[in-house]
Amino acid sequence: MNDTQEEFEAWVTKYALSSGIEAVRARIVNGDTNLISYMGKKKNTLMQYANAKEWFRTPEEALRRAEEMREEKIASLKKSIAKLEKITFVAPYQPGKGKQ
Repeated sequence: MNDTQEEFEAWVTKYALSSGIEAVRARIVNGDTNLISYMGKKKNTLMQYANAKEWFRTPEEALRRAEEMREEKIASLKKSIAKLEKITFVAPYQPGKGKQ
C-alpha cells in the first residue's frame, strides 16, 4: 500500500457467499475511487483488491449487497434445478440388438 494515501474502514462483499462480509482497513488504488487494496484477514494473505460493487463504506450498504448476491445465487440455482428436472434419459440404440 502507498503510505501517502489515507487508510479507511471498508466492508468487502467480494466473497460474502463463501466467507461472509469482511471489515478491512483499505486504501484507494491510484486515485481510482472504485478500486481499493487491503490486506486479507487470514495469516500470510497477499494484498487483496476489490472493485466498486465489491466494497462499501458502511456495513448497511455491504449487508444490502450481500443480500442481493444471495438472492441472485438462489435464482441461478433454481434455474439450474429446473433445467435438470426437465432432462429425461433414454437407453441408447445398440446396433445388433434391435428388431429382427
